[in-house]
Amino acid sequence: MKKVRIIGVPEHFNLPWHLPIEEGAFTERGIDLQWRDIPEGTGKMCQLLEKRETDLAIILTEGIIKSITEGNPSKIIQTYIGTPLLWGIHVAANSEYSTIDDLKGTKAAISRYGSGSHLMAYVNAKNQGWDPSTLQFEIINNLDGAIEGLTSGKADYFMWEHFTTKPLVDQGVFRRLGYCPTPWPCFLLVGTNKFLKENGSTVDHILEIINMYTLEFRNIPSIDRTLSNRYGQQLEDIQQWMGITQWSQSQLPVDTLTAVQETLIELELINEKLPPETFLY
Repeated sequence: MKKVRIIGVPEHFNLPWHLPIEEGAFTERGIDLQWRDIPEGTGKMCQLLEKRETDLAIILTEGIIKSITEGNPSKIIQTYIGTPLLWGIHVAANSEYSTIDDLKGTKAAISRYGSGSHLMAYVNAKNQGWDPSTLQFEIINNLDGAIEGLTSGKADYFMWEHFTTKPLVDQGVFRRLGYCPTPWPCFLLVGTNKFLKENGSTVDHILEIINMYTLEFRNIPSIDRTLSNRYGQQLEDIQQWMGITQWSQSQLPVDTLTAVQETLIELELINEKLPPETFLY
């Protein structure tokens, strides 16, 4: 049995991985796929890839492209979610801020530097016409840290995926002031260079299984109810999410990779554009 370590956020996006693990689809191919939840998100996952403390990761596009540019010895195996991520822009329920414009010059809560919450704060600043060099950050590690950080006033706003944070909005913990969707497909399947070089056939088997599950995912009977119950979300929210989400079974297009790099360069988050072979498996 080949042991393979994989990491991702503990969110509804990743149920197509948990189902084949639980149903033994990987073990039938001789693969012991060991999943580990990383609630801290992409910044933490980049570190784990770099230290080779995982073999594979389901990770945000902008975060891993920045990290590979900075020397992370990993490659993109394929796109996992082919549609944008809908980032909500949140403040504490009792916050004095009522519009996104009010947040200019305030402090953003981020899980860590290099995370999606960090990089998307720059994308939002660009969208709003703010000077990105004036952005201020407070590291809060994860969603629980964001609740504490916004409630206590250590930070003023927090960007996180809309549907994951919606229960907190419904409960009156956060207020959502607006949205900032990613301008590209949001999640990628990534592996360390060492693992990919030494385990080509194993990667092929993993891709065959996950692509079969993502292709058929919507057709699983009552999958919306399963997602709702498992992730503590309202059924209508899950149905809305499934309506705007598409899984991918193909590699990240070169023009998309180029667009992400050009945006990161414009925001002064990376210094140079590297060739596609630096990134793509």
